[in-house]
Amino acid sequence: MALRVIRLLVPPGAAAFRAGGHVQKAGIHTSAVNNLQYGFWAYILGERTSPRLTETSKIFTVDGNLASGKGALAQKLADKLGMLYMPEADIHYVDRMNKEKEPLSTAVNGYCSLEKFYMDPTAKDGNSYRLQCWMYQMRVMQYADAIEHLLSTGQGVILERSPFSDVVFLEAMWKQRYIRKQCVEHYNEVKGISICEFLPPHLVIYVDQPAEEVQKKLKASGKPHLQNVSLAYLKNIEEAYKKTFLPSISEEAEVLAYDSTQAKDIEKIVEDIEYLKFDKGPWKEQDDVTYHHMRTFVENKPLVADLTVIPRYLPEITVSAHDVDDTYYSYKSLPGKAYAEGYNADVGDKNILFK
Repeated sequence: MALRVIRLLVPPGAAAFRAGGHVQKAGIHTSAVNNLQYGFWAYILGERTSPRLTETSKIFTVDGNLASGKGALAQKLADKLGMLYMPEADIHYVDRMNKEKEPLSTAVNGYCSLEKFYMDPTAKDGNSYRLQCWMYQMRVMQYADAIEHLLSTGQGVILERSPFSDVVFLEAMWKQRYIRKQCVEHYNEVKGISICEFLPPHLVIYVDQPAEEVQKKLKASGKPHLQNVSLAYLKNIEEAYKKTFLPSISEEAEVLAYDSTQAKDIEKIVEDIEYLKFDKGPWKEQDDVTYHHMRTFVENKPLVADLTVIPRYLPEITVSAHDVDDTYYSYKSLPGKAYAEGYNADVGDKNILFK
C-alpha cells in the first residue's frame, strides 16, 4: 500500500519537529556525544515527567474552516502563553521531521497532491482519498510529536488542527462525492484503531467564519488552485465541525468558539482560557507511570505510523510490492541516505575504532 512506504522511511526515535524556540529536554537521556532516547532505564534511574509540568503544560488545538485565521491565532496565543506553536502539518511534514534539505517527491509522500485536489477533486486516479489518508497520517505523526515535546520538556503545545478533527474533511468529501463509500469505511476503520491510542487535546479553540467569507478569502489569495473551491464543500466542512466534531470533542476537552472578529482579541481569549478548570477528559487521570508508557509510545515513530495502516485493497491507495520496493531503494539512493548520519563510507568501520 502507498501509505506503507512511510514505515520504511521514518527512523525509530525520529526527533520531534520544532517550529518554535529551543527548549532543553531533561538531561538524563542526552549527552555531548549522543542524543539518546528516553526509555525503560531512564525511568528506572529516576526520571519522572510530572515534576516539570506546569499550568501551561497542555495541548491546545485551533480549528476552523480553510483560511479562517487559525494559524495567526495559534501563533499569537503560543507567543503569549510561552507555548510551542506547531503550524498545520502538510504533505511534507515527514520531510521536515527528518530534516530533509528540500521536500522529497510525492512517491514518498503519499502519492497525492493538495493542488490537484482543489483543481480536480473528482479525479479518477483516487488522489482525493490518498490525500485524506496521508493528511490524517501526517496529523497523527505531528500529534505524537506534540505529546513527546510536552512530556519531555514540560512546555505546552498549540497545534493548528489535529487528527481528532480530520473527520470534518472526510464528511465533506463524502457529501460532495469526491470519495467512494468504501473509502469512508476504510478511513473509519483506520481512525478507529489509531486515534484511541492518543489522549485528546486539553482545549479546542474553534474559529467560526461563514463559508461565503472563506470562499472570498480563497479567491483573494491569488493562488490558482484555490480559485474554484466549491462553496458547498466549504459549507459541508463548517457543518461537520458544528454538528459532528465539536459536540463529540466537548465530552473530553474544553471548547471555546469565536467568530473571526472575536478571534483577533488575544487578551480576551487568554482571559477565557484562565477561567477554564480543565477538569474533564483523561489527562487529569494520568500519573508518572502512564506518562512513561505514553512517552515511550509516541517517540517510536514507526509504531505510530503503523497505527494508520490497514491492509485493505482499495485502488485509490494500493500500490504493488514491487513499487514499494523500488520507492524504498530510490529513497536510499538519494545523497546522504545510504548510511547513517556520521558514517564515513570511505573509511568504513575504522571511524568507529578510532573514535
